[in-house]
Amino acid sequence: MPRCDWADADPLLRVYHDDEWGGPVRDDRGLFERLCLEGFQAGLSWLTILRKRDHFRAAFAGFDPVRVAAFDPGDEARLLVDTGIVRNRAKIAAAVTNARATLALDSLTDLVWSFAPPPAPAPRSSADVPASTPASAALSVALKRHGFRFVGPTTCYALMQAAGLVDDHLAGCPARRRP
Repeated sequence: MPRCDWADADPLLRVYHDDEWGGPVRDDRGLFERLCLEGFQAGLSWLTILRKRDHFRAAFAGFDPVRVAAFDPGDEARLLVDTGIVRNRAKIAAAVTNARATLALDSLTDLVWSFAPPPAPAPRSSADVPASTPASAALSVALKRHGFRFVGPTTCYALMQAAGLVDDHLAGCPARRRP
């Protein structure tokens, strides 16, 4: 099956591409998970994060914002020695901070989806896919205004792609949503 070129590098990427990437995520827990994982991915390959995803889910209480918001310094110390996840102090602290910021909102889903741009033509190649957009920059500003961390425009654009706010499957990719 022809698909976006990045997905052919590894079987795990193929499954993620075919079954998940770009599918609409419209619940706070799902968006919180993707926001955390995209933040942890910064500076690393997405494949590294996918390989550790089950460990991340276990370490971060299934990405339940209520449970993660209750993490204390002991939990953060536990996470810093957990070899199943990316052990970065700032990223771990950001996940806890972002859980608390999520709970302070009426709805993370409503906030994130309010920045969904109108549908765009399918990119013809990976070179046509931007790293960030004005919409992702605006989402970044809004999230930061609500106390979120590790949510720059590139991370926000990756969230928008992963959660289906934009459809960056290449032209001809069978996973591309049909109008």
